[in-house]
Amino acid sequence: MFGYVVIHKPELKVKDLETYQSFYCGLCVALKKRHGFFGRLTLNYDMTMAVLLLTGLYEPETEEKRFRCVVHPSGKHVAKTNRFSDYAADMNVFLAYEKAADDVRDEGKLTSRLAAAALKRKAAKVRERWPRQTAAIEENLAALCAAEQRGETDLDVLSGCFGRIMEEIFAADASLWEKDLRRFGFFLGKFIYLLDAYDDLAADEKKSCFNPLRDAAKEPDFETWIGGILEMMMAEAAYAFEMLPIIDHADILRNIIYAGVWTKFRAGKEEERKIHE
Repeated sequence: MFGYVVIHKPELKVKDLETYQSFYCGLCVALKKRHGFFGRLTLNYDMTMAVLLLTGLYEPETEEKRFRCVVHPSGKHVAKTNRFSDYAADMNVFLAYEKAADDVRDEGKLTSRLAAAALKRKAAKVRERWPRQTAAIEENLAALCAAEQRGETDLDVLSGCFGRIMEEIFAADASLWEKDLRRFGFFLGKFIYLLDAYDDLAADEKKSCFNPLRDAAKEPDFETWIGGILEMMMAEAAYAFEMLPIIDHADILRNIIYAGVWTKFRAGKEEERKIHE
């Protein structure tokens, strides 16, 4: 369920794009520092939003440095890091480990077994550092797995499991804003789960895998129906976000919330349109 919480580049100012990239690079640096080479391989854009949101809210001391990147060696890059870069790196590695372990249980692929083995000890360290968050992740992933195995079709039950995972991740600190952070994370998590199910429909159908949207997708008004549900989820998340007193990076975050998260859904609708032309 990675790859959905991204920017919409065409609508982002150049300075904001540079800021976003600097926090993304900072997350990469934090992953390398805390979890080594294999930890760095789990890097994705999704957790960059968590760093930006928590940084904008709590305004921690942030370090900026220039470095040369092995993957992108042309010129120096800027990396911005703070305590939330480290936190997001830990959450990123733990989620990646849980996904690999789940893939091992489901399919037993060699690549999944290797990934799970490489990340197991790193995940154990994260579990020691963040017992509340990791316990919630494990509990809700187990509940989600059980629901899917019994063929649950209640979207609130299924998406709620992933919503509670994201809720715990965004509630990094106990503070005055914890309620709104939890609400934001919960509805963002529900959105991610449902969009992932939508994105996987064709592949799951081909493999005869479980997908909670399979029956609904046969209805003629499916695209309108699922679009409406996704809009409701993000409307709730956006409302919670707007309750937070965030000034720094607010334009980037709004770009993600109001445009970026819809990238995959728009792509899916365009693909569906081409199929039926």
